[in-house]
Amino acid sequence: MKKRFRIKNNEEFQFVFKKGKSFANRQLVIYYIEKPGQSHFRVGLSVGKKIGNAVTRNRIKRYLRQAFQELEGQIKSPHDIVIIARNQTKDMGYEEVKKSLTHLLYKERLLKR
Repeated sequence: MKKRFRIKNNEEFQFVFKKGKSFANRQLVIYYIEKPGQSHFRVGLSVGKKIGNAVTRNRIKRYLRQAFQELEGQIKSPHDIVIIARNQTKDMGYEEVKKSLTHLLYKERLLKR
């Protein structure tokens, strides 16, 4: 995923948490807010230390970044999206993570039809 598609600053994360909407399933929590001035969506990933060691957390983030890269053309553009991984994601493979993420995006109407 390119750097322009990432949320990095703590202030940006906090803004999405406070002002945005949220939705969750058993594996992931999504926070999102519409940003009309942007030309593309941006993504922030959060995987807490309770999930596992660094290898496990990095694997989950890699899976999520890859899923967003594959869904890039289908996601509605001017949004900031923050994904928080829950404990159950540590046992999931890539296809399961992508399916869970797609489910969240579809339910919140962030995917183009």
